[in-house]
Amino acid sequence: MSTHTWQPPSGETLLARAPVAFATGAAVRVRGKRWFRDPERRDIQGELTGWPEGPSYTARSGVHSAARNTVKALAMVVGVAIMAVLSAAGGNVTGTNIPGSGSDTPDDPDDEVYDFPVIWAAPGAIARTLPWQLDPGRSNEKRYRTHAILTDRRLLIVGFPFHKKDLKKIEDEVLWEVPRSAISRVERKNFKTGHDFKVTFTDGSWCRLSSFVRDRLIRYLLPTELIAREALTTAQRAAVDAYAAEVRPPIGVEPIISRPPGGNYRVEFLLPDDLDAYFGASETNTLIDAEGREVRPEDYLPADL
Repeated sequence: MSTHTWQPPSGETLLARAPVAFATGAAVRVRGKRWFRDPERRDIQGELTGWPEGPSYTARSGVHSAARNTVKALAMVVGVAIMAVLSAAGGNVTGTNIPGSGSDTPDDPDDEVYDFPVIWAAPGAIARTLPWQLDPGRSNEKRYRTHAILTDRRLLIVGFPFHKKDLKKIEDEVLWEVPRSAISRVERKNFKTGHDFKVTFTDGSWCRLSSFVRDRLIRYLLPTELIAREALTTAQRAAVDAYAAEVRPPIGVEPIISRPPGGNYRVEFLLPDDLDAYFGASETNTLIDAEGREVRPEDYLPADL
């Protein structure tokens, strides 16, 4: 096994590492497609420095889309009928309306239904500097993967050859990075898959990315107060120590303590031994309240997540 994973220098805290790529359209007109736009909605993929030639997409026509929607609607009717029969027969039928699993309602039809930009940037803007390896239309995920790495100081994109038979074999190449101060806003985009998120930079440019474990990144990309263990109360420190004794993290792995908007405290350990090419860095975490008591998962609030 050959492994060379990026690690922050002393004094910089690693917060998350997860697989990431440019998102892919899911609505009928744009399914399987993506575009790179300027603020006038012109295609700019030919202007992106250092990018190899890639596929050129055209949105499906309204007639074609209507036909596909009709077929989909018929399939849904048939599916509902089958579910009804199964339920009537006493079958154990579970719905798919799970929080975070996606939504059938677009946040922005112009950018999710009629068009699907994954880079939106004027000349010279930050989003134009993103690496082409993030594009599934240019980089074959069967041979190459990209991960986002987030620290308390910066966001990086690294890439490495993908070895399906050895997920621990990682040879990181830093493809791109920006300081956290260059990020002005992060938004979950739940349309269809529930995997997408939009990162807006301070110059107004933005990108739409996708990760099946996106909350690992969003948790710390969103405004989050990081707290030193020494700043906790005696009861809270005792709770952190008790959780560490339960987890038994490797020597040198310190807890990441944060305070999400919900007001509780998240205690998290990144587990470097569980890092792999498919999932990224695994973590284990718990939530405690202001008194140091563990918050049960069923009592979590959306703001805690």
